[in-house]
Amino acid sequence: MTRKVILGIESSCDDTSAAILSDGYILSNVVANQKVHQEFGGVVPELASRAHQQNIIPVVDTAIKEAGIIKEDLSAICFTQGPGLLGSLLVGSSFSKSFALGMNIPLIAVNHMQGHIMAHFIKEKNTDKKYPKFPFICLTVSGGHTQIVLVKSFEDMNIIGETLDDAAGEAFDKSAKILGLPYPGGP
Repeated sequence: MTRKVILGIESSCDDTSAAILSDGYILSNVVANQKVHQEFGGVVPELASRAHQQNIIPVVDTAIKEAGIIKEDLSAICFTQGPGLLGSLLVGSSFSKSFALGMNIPLIAVNHMQGHIMAHFIKEKNTDKKYPKFPFICLTVSGGHTQIVLVKSFEDMNIIGETLDDAAGEAFDKSAKILGLPYPGGP
């Protein structure tokens, strides 16, 4: 049986991230933060997408090197399809589609919020990590979304509640700005 080596690319907001997983175990995880947004007190979508364009190749290259593999070892590429900032998502999806096409390997679109939930199942070597048992309820709290999700299986998830206006992360950032605390959302 050949091992499955997957490159995951995340570009839904302001961080450009790439990770390599082999048979479910994480080999590398590289994140490029965008400090340009600090002076504005929040993410500026156009600046975020431009920074993704600058960061994506070095981030992916570093993730591959840190994992100790070569690009020909890749079995598939996963990318964040949405939700998120349109320009940022376009950079990640365009890069992923081009890379997968060039390597002639499968391309897998991932829902950003489902990715948060499934991150609980990433394996780490030399740990006795416990994983959730199905079914379970998951509270996802990110910068742009806050949801309560009933997770029945890897493929079966139902949103049973979510915020109607601002997500918890947005509320933290707005409160921090009013209080004069630094972005994002204070210390």
